[in-house]
Amino acid sequence: MAAPGELDAGPLSLGLLPTDPLLLILSCLDYRDLTSCCYVNRRLNQLSSHDPLWRRHCKKYWLLTETEKSRRNKSWKAIFIDFYADLGRYIQYYATLKKAWDDLETYLLQRCPRMITSLKESVQEEELDAVEAQIRCKLPDDYRCSFRIHNGQKLVVPGLMGSMALSNHYRSEDLLDIDTAAGGFQQRLGLKQCLPLTFCIHTGLSQYMALESVEGRNSYEIFYQCPDQMARSPSAIDMFITGSSYLEWFTSYVNNVITGGYPIIRDQIFRYVHDKDCVATTGDITVSVSTSFLPELSSVHPPHYFFTYRIRIEMSKDALPEKSCQLDSRYWRITNAKGEVEEVQGPGVVGEFPIISPGRVYEYTSCTTFATTSGYMEGYYTFHCLYYKDKFFNVTIPRFHMVCPTFKVSVARMETNHNECPMDEDEDSTDTDEYEDRRRILDIPAPSGRCPRQT
Repeated sequence: MAAPGELDAGPLSLGLLPTDPLLLILSCLDYRDLTSCCYVNRRLNQLSSHDPLWRRHCKKYWLLTETEKSRRNKSWKAIFIDFYADLGRYIQYYATLKKAWDDLETYLLQRCPRMITSLKESVQEEELDAVEAQIRCKLPDDYRCSFRIHNGQKLVVPGLMGSMALSNHYRSEDLLDIDTAAGGFQQRLGLKQCLPLTFCIHTGLSQYMALESVEGRNSYEIFYQCPDQMARSPSAIDMFITGSSYLEWFTSYVNNVITGGYPIIRDQIFRYVHDKDCVATTGDITVSVSTSFLPELSSVHPPHYFFTYRIRIEMSKDALPEKSCQLDSRYWRITNAKGEVEEVQGPGVVGEFPIISPGRVYEYTSCTTFATTSGYMEGYYTFHCLYYKDKFFNVTIPRFHMVCPTFKVSVARMETNHNECPMDEDEDSTDTDEYEDRRRILDIPAPSGRCPRQT
């Protein structure tokens, strides 16, 4: 039975706890709750201002380091308040975007430093507010936050957002600064309330972000425009979707770059996707493939999906010198999404007959088209030995799949669909050496300064 004195004890109060366990509890609170504790009583006000409590929040939300604290010569709490006063509206995005930018700069500084010099300094809130007033649309906070870190880049080559090169076609996308983007803001039918994020000075290609849910688009969806060549209305623009928000679009791109998913070739980021399983070894020779979809050379109406692939052929450095060989011919088995198969055979690759010797690597880029949204290729190369000229052998090319990104059909087409011609999906796929003949038959203009669909 409890003593009489114990029954008279008052309710347990958090403020009566010893200092150490109370600080431990406070260390588990978010910055909002920690701030609220300052208004409870004098003791919690003092303990909530304990500087080490705010160090965690400064590192978590603003990615600040001890060096930065020493430079500023302020307490962690004072620094947090300063940053919050300037960037508080972006607190849920800032750390993610700042880390992405920092990682990208660190990676590029080692591999293509000249691209770093094209980045522009951050903009202030007033400049972003002025752009909103100019275009009469609200900019999403994740987009604004990114420009508080870097204001895009200068219009230079190579572009920060990736390149692609074929023998007669080149694309390199710059990340537009806020003023250039605002100057390209669209209000015309088909691209209403769309803001360009990127621009290629060679093809005129841009990725756009929808600022409002109009014309079948979701707010902040990011896409490549794809004019409907079979519609009567110029406002019929299909869309290849590349992101659901700026944050997802930018951080996923950066992750592909810094993890080596997109290779650095000649000081440029090339947007080839490599499947680690897409590798085949025959004897001492290994063949690997990476692929990319080219929206500027593709269309939904009519169905014409253009892909490029980069093939790497490498002989092991431990191979014997007499294993040196020369590529004579190629064989492709190309299958579209309908299961229709086309076989292509021809001499060499892209007009060359490379010699492969121990430790040597040969790479080349080629392309193919499909009338379906996906397909795959596989085949083999035929080589002959340089030391035994009458000895021939085949080297397996692993199967690699090509899939176009998600796309949306224009609202204008859906509204007038009964007046449109039916889609013809009987066009065969082909590799690049057959592509030029097929292009002439279809009367598709050759890729040049602008993409064929926009010429």
